[in-house]
Amino acid sequence: MSARVAIIAAIAGELTPLVKGWKKTGKDEWTGRLGENACVAVAGGMGAAAANRAVNAVRGSFEPEVLVSYGWAGALSCGLKPGQASGITEVVHLASGKRFETQNPEGTRLLTLNYVARAADKRRLAEQNRAVLVDMEAAAVARLAKEYRLDFYCYKGVSDGYLDDLPDFGRFISNQGTLRMAPFLQFVAVRPWYWRSLAKLGGNSRKAAAELAELTRESLRQSL
Repeated sequence: MSARVAIIAAIAGELTPLVKGWKKTGKDEWTGRLGENACVAVAGGMGAAAANRAVNAVRGSFEPEVLVSYGWAGALSCGLKPGQASGITEVVHLASGKRFETQNPEGTRLLTLNYVARAADKRRLAEQNRAVLVDMEAAAVARLAKEYRLDFYCYKGVSDGYLDDLPDFGRFISNQGTLRMAPFLQFVAVRPWYWRSLAKLGGNSRKAAAELAELTRESLRQSL
């Protein structure tokens, strides 16, 4: 058996270890194979609107049978450490209360927000929703997978811990779902209390991307 798999991420760096050796077919798009499965991987931007655009663009050009929400997530508790990766069994959209099951046989619960979670909010979000991780895109991908009757998988790598004090990235995300780097760098340049946590974020994100790629390859090889 084989399937056509579309992997939807937010940022190209999330995909770098997974798509090594694949053919680059667009600015932030690659095609390749995972075992017998033909794949396309797209970094479509941060947030639900960007994820929606990415999924619909892929459907028009690739006609996938499987959708995968993929990338970095923040930890809501000490259940997962920065640099680790996990399969997701259920995605919860906080704003609507909707829940989406995945085809992953084991893993954890992910909470999708319409904003970037801050350290002060994470414990409350974890307790109220019994979730371990948080992101901004997975529920959008899950909703479209359900609408289009596609199998849905979700894999996340932990970029930041639940106590990490990071800047509010949300204020620097453009309408296209990209980080407006120049104003962001200007903001953090005069706030040195963020420098250490941002350095940790970079290292943890690279480790998480590598762990995520390995987990996804093995999980999809067994599942599809």
